[in-house]
Amino acid sequence: MLQVKSMVVGIVGTNCYIVYDKKSRDAVIIDPGAEAERILSFLEEEELHPQAILLTHGHFDHILAVPALREKYKIPLYAAEEERKMLGNGQLNMSGRDPEDNVEIQDFTALRDGEELEFLGKKWKVLSTPGHTRGSICFFVEGEVPYLFSGDTLFCESYGRTDLYSGSEKEIIRSIREKLFTLPEETLVFPGHEESTTIRNEKSYNPVNFFRE
Repeated sequence: MLQVKSMVVGIVGTNCYIVYDKKSRDAVIIDPGAEAERILSFLEEEELHPQAILLTHGHFDHILAVPALREKYKIPLYAAEEERKMLGNGQLNMSGRDPEDNVEIQDFTALRDGEELEFLGKKWKVLSTPGHTRGSICFFVEGEVPYLFSGDTLFCESYGRTDLYSGSEKEIIRSIREKLFTLPEETLVFPGHEESTTIRNEKSYNPVNFFRE
C-alpha cells in the first residue's frame, strides 16, 4: 500500500501530497504549493527519490515550490494542456501579485482526459474536471483502497470556488457528479485543502447533490 504524506503549506493552507513506496522509496509530489525547503527536508530525511511532480491545476498556491523542486531533482512536471495559459502567466495564476514569488511555467508534459500514467507500480488515471479552472484535473490511483487526488475540485462536503479566471460553477458541479461520483464509493479522497474524505461520504453530504440541473 502506498504511503501518503500530507503537508499543509503556504498562506492559504494548501495540501501538498508526497506519495511514496516504502520499499523502493520512489515518490511522486502533488501540488507543491509553497515552502520548498520544508518539502525538500522531508524528502531528504525519508531518503525518498522523487519521480515526478503532478499538478491538479495552475493556481499560485499549488505551484510556488515547483521551480526549486525541479532545480533540485530534474524531474518531469505534469499538468493539463488546458492550464498552459495560466501556468505561463503570473497574473493569471496569481503568483505575480508578489514579484518575488512570480512563477511562470512553460515546460511541462501536457495531460489529457483519460490518459494513464504509471508511477510507484500503480496506474494513475487523469480525470478532466473543469470548473475550478478550465484545466483542473484529478488523479485516480487504482488499488484495494483507491485514491483520488482531487485538487480544488472536490473538498470534504464542499467544492472549489469558481469565481476566478476560467472558473465555472456549472462545470464544477457537472464534473463532480459525472466524473467523481461514478468512482468506487470506498475511494479515499485527498483534496487540495482541508481534511480527506471518501466518495461515499460526498455522495451523501456534498452540497452539489442539492443543485438542480
